[in-house]
Amino acid sequence: MVRIFEGFSGNFYKSARTLVKKLRDNGYRAFLVGGCVRDALLSQEPEEYDITTSASPQEVQNLFPRNVPIGESFGVILVILDDMQFEVATFRQESSYKDGRHPSKVKYSSSEIDDVERRDFTINGMLFDPLENRLYDHVGGERDLSEGIIRTIGDPYERFGEDKLRMIRAVRFASRLSFSIEDNTFRAITELSKYINEVSNERIRDEVLKIITQKNPGNGVALLNEAGLLKQILPEVADMIGVEQPPQFHPEGDVFTHTCIVLDKLYEITGGCYSPELAMGALLHDIGKPPTFERSDRIRFNGHDKIGAIMAKGICKNLRFSKKQTERITSLIKEHLKFKDAMKMKQSTLKKFLSLPFFEEHLEMHLADCLGSHGIREVYDFLKDKLENMEQVELKPDPLINGNDLIDMGYKPGPLFSEILNRVEEQQLEGVIKDRDEALSFIRDNFNP
Repeated sequence: MVRIFEGFSGNFYKSARTLVKKLRDNGYRAFLVGGCVRDALLSQEPEEYDITTSASPQEVQNLFPRNVPIGESFGVILVILDDMQFEVATFRQESSYKDGRHPSKVKYSSSEIDDVERRDFTINGMLFDPLENRLYDHVGGERDLSEGIIRTIGDPYERFGEDKLRMIRAVRFASRLSFSIEDNTFRAITELSKYINEVSNERIRDEVLKIITQKNPGNGVALLNEAGLLKQILPEVADMIGVEQPPQFHPEGDVFTHTCIVLDKLYEITGGCYSPELAMGALLHDIGKPPTFERSDRIRFNGHDKIGAIMAKGICKNLRFSKKQTERITSLIKEHLKFKDAMKMKQSTLKKFLSLPFFEEHLEMHLADCLGSHGIREVYDFLKDKLENMEQVELKPDPLINGNDLIDMGYKPGPLFSEILNRVEEQQLEGVIKDRDEALSFIRDNFNP
């Protein structure tokens, strides 16, 4: 189908149009394709522009000197124009997806129809000609976009068989856009979900992160479960399903329901601007509850924060998070129960708590946790006020003494050093010790060399 379309604007689009024009002026066919067309039809500003063309990778490189061959074997060249980046891919057909993700054989084509027919979903298979301002839809993408449907191009079993990651991508698009997944497409996902781990852990991680940092993250996780994917990629999260919680604290329901609500609340309170680490912390903050569940005077999960942090470390390792990311994620889980005691903490303990790295993230997760359960935000407001009204030097003042001072005073290096330095820091944070002389006097009065 061909029709006039006026959905693009901005400098990014103008540069994409310039790129297409240069390809056309040199005798090649070229179109905008994929997500940028979909987003423009939804009146959303595209985050990136992809171009598909009849020009070969070498011909693209010859025309655009500033380029990076990011996927030359698959016909993809990253072109840099006006300091903006564009993926330019040669029309192609693909076959023999031996690793469940990448084609082992690529055949270039002179037809853009061949190219769109090997893509994933109809809403991502539309072409736009920026020179004639025309939309070309050979796969029914505009219809599915208007009806709110995620549907594969062609047989869903073939599309998912070619690239297993497309199953998670279907969930991502459905949750982000508030669309439904077409029945045959969804049936294929549920039947093929057991094969998702043929895809690399890094690829799975990236798709999961996109789901939990975009609009409707809780619905995305719930949809992963409905599709049978969650128990394959994050069984620890799936284990939260049906785990009861004390209703006086968690009227919303089981641990899984609570987690999904927390993710949605996190998106809401941050306006969608939060780190992947915070998203993972929110997703995993209660994974320690199933193994620590007990019913005594009431339902309890003793130690679920510590157990959860250990479990999360294993998950992060499996998903190939960096060491720094893992520390940040596990800290969110390990520390999240301390909030309930914050208003009773002595000054030194409170200041150390407020001085945790990325404490703003701890605070945001706590608020989402509260809003996803009992709704009481008293502790959040208390800590937010403390954080805003305390100077950094008050939260984490410079040390008054160090190990060399202790040696000069006649103390021998060993475990006692840590005890002395910690006690001095505690007294300093409490406001009892205010300068170096007072610190030295405190040590002499309380510790024998």
